[in-house]
Amino acid sequence: MSRRPARPGERRARGGAAEDLAAAFLEARGFTILDRNHHSRRGEVDLVAERGEVLVFVEVRSSGDGDFVSPVETVGAAKRRRVAAAAIDWATRAGLLEARAIRFDVIAVVDRGEGEPELEWIPGAFDATGAPI
Repeated sequence: MSRRPARPGERRARGGAAEDLAAAFLEARGFTILDRNHHSRRGEVDLVAERGEVLVFVEVRSSGDGDFVSPVETVGAAKRRRVAAAAIDWATRAGLLEARAIRFDVIAVVDRGEGEPELEWIPGAFDATGAPI
C-alpha cells in the first residue's frame, strides 16, 4: 500500500505542531523562546531560543510513521546555510550578533501514530557556515 504525499496544508499543520512540541521541550529545559519562524530574504529559522548567554537557533523537522528518512537527515547543506543566514539576520537586527554566543540545533519530531511523538535533539548540529560539527 502506498502512502500519498502530505498536502501543503497538512505539512504546515504538522510542522506547526512539531514546532510547538520543540518549543515546549526547550522551555522544559530552561530555554526561553524569543521568536518563531523568523524569515529573511536568505532563509528562515524555526525557533530562536536563549539560555544564559547563548542564543540557540533551532531547525525543527518532523516525520510520520511511513517516512523512510529520519527528519534529521533532511537538513542538508543548503538548508543549514539558509538557517544560518536567517539566524545571522535575526541576531544582527536584535543587536546581539557580537554580544552572544550562537549555536545551531536540530530537533526532529517523529510521530509514529502511537502515543506521544519522539523528539531527537541535536545541540550544536552545525556552525554558522552551515557545516556540520
